Amino acid sequence: MTQNYRELSGKEKRQIKKLVVSQCPNYDKEYGCLPLDCECYMFGVCFTNSALCKKFRAELLPTEPELQAVFTPQLLTVCKECGKRFPKNGKRGYCSDKCAAEARRKQTAARVRKHRAKERN
Repeated sequence: MTQNYRELSGKEKRQIKKLVVSQCPNYDKEYGCLPLDCECYMFGVCFTNSALCKKFRAELLPTEPELQAVFTPQLLTVCKECGKRFPKNGKRGYCSDKCAAEARRKQTAARVRKHRAKERN
């Protein structure tokens, strides 16, 4: 399975911080992370492949489906037209409608060319 690692956006970082500050039982505003006796390292997470706090992954992440989707690895496939990688979703073979339309145009042109060549002979 191909991993798609990327940097977290500012919005996603803010969601993580808000989730930790409001719901994490191990976080205290005055002392930070109680078990580690320092600032919560979840505030410094910058990439989707970063190590996550066990408490955060087990208890807080499932409550936010949008954030959970960011941290779950996705199976990627390659677009048949442009070669760009995109998340696999059903039987899709193209990354966008634009690529699908371009491929359809090329297939139609090839089919018509073949038909015209057959008529000439």
